Amino acid sequence: MAEKISIPGSAGTAKIRHPWGVFFLALITLGIYYLYWYYQANRELRDYGVGESPLSSLLALFPGGVIIIPPFVSWWRFFGRLREAQERAGLEDKADQWLGFILYLIAFFLLPFELVYAQQHLNKLWQRATAPVAAAA
Repeated sequence: MAEKISIPGSAGTAKIRHPWGVFFLALITLGIYYLYWYYQANRELRDYGVGESPLSSLLALFPGGVIIIPPFVSWWRFFGRLREAQERAGLEDKADQWLGFILYLIAFFLLPFELVYAQQHLNKLWQRATAPVAAAA
């Protein structure tokens, strides 16, 4: 079950999801959940102040995937936005944009392992962003 949290500085919400649950839901639904998850992840980042249009990101995957290049650009930029959001939250262990992109390349031909990697980093981001700030002594 996903834990719903409020995004700091926004009226939006985010979900802390089980990374492998995201992976298996994407497989079981034959990619439908994959598209839903990608839209939601981009919307959560936008609500945090990073990125602009989750719909544009989604359209780059489908139907943009027919042209082949747009999904690669979209995922590259997604990992860049994720990294930027993690920097804003003060996380030291940030997503590696190259590793995320390589996982997407693997997913393009095999299985969507980039979802697990991305969700793990999104979970860290939301846990950090919503953690109470320690009072200075």
